[in-house]
Amino acid sequence: MSSTTADNGAEDRYDEGRGRLAVVLGGANGIGAATAVLLARRGWRIMVADIDEAAAAATAQQVRGDSIRIDVLDAHSIADAAQAIESRHGVIHGMVNSAAIFQPQMAPELLPLETWDRIVHSAYRGSYVACVEFGKRMAAHGAGAIVNISSMVGQRPNHGHAYYSAKAAVNMLTEGMAGEWGRSGVRVNAVSPGFVAVPRMVAQIAEGKRYAVSPVEVSALGKLVEPFEVAEAIAFLLSDKASAITGANLNVDAGVLATNGWVVHGGVPPARPRAPLGTAGSASDDDDH
Repeated sequence: MSSTTADNGAEDRYDEGRGRLAVVLGGANGIGAATAVLLARRGWRIMVADIDEAAAAATAQQVRGDSIRIDVLDAHSIADAAQAIESRHGVIHGMVNSAAIFQPQMAPELLPLETWDRIVHSAYRGSYVACVEFGKRMAAHGAGAIVNISSMVGQRPNHGHAYYSAKAAVNMLTEGMAGEWGRSGVRVNAVSPGFVAVPRMVAQIAEGKRYAVSPVEVSALGKLVEPFEVAEAIAFLLSDKASAITGANLNVDAGVLATNGWVVHGGVPPARPRAPLGTAGSASDDDDH
């Protein structure tokens, strides 16, 4: 399955959110849209915030929520959106920060500084402003949870020198904000996805256009990450089940970060032969003990 929504069934519908309000920045598509769908199934009221107004409205309609335009490159846009959401819907209980601009594969000396600025401003500066604008409102009410979407490349650099630097900064921002607002009842965590099976990536992998080695081959689990799998981690960190977790960064990468050392040894070991059903751990009366 490679959809961008949480398609794992109606059994997900239960009142974990208890009618509380969650704002999903970058919720028009991809991980953000999958998160909006899953949170709605879990009983949250949803506000989709995105620069793509039409796509945001479509996601909002799907989850019976609301939408608003937001530009994470513009601090005033973020502040105005936070104020408008609070005025329109009341107390904000959760915020998912999933908006960012990706970096083209380009050497540092070839990347225009203006492009570098846009990438870093969207991934880091936008995250900072969003944390401030939504976090201060949560702190004023004594409760709330923020989940910043980071990336595994914030821990292991690759060709995206602007993007991975920004995501590394998001990781530190998450820890810092967790300490800043913890006594005010606000938890701040991050999720670091790996190679996510959004349509563009799936197509590029199939055509051999993006990577010299398939991301599937370098993951411990031998798979791409589905958007709804990232959404599950986000939903957990927003929920009361994570009430003692703050300042954490949860990797949802199918084990890519765990396999770096295996690359120089020819790759991840293949699956072991499976024992026939009913033989594992069995012992007959004739066995010596």
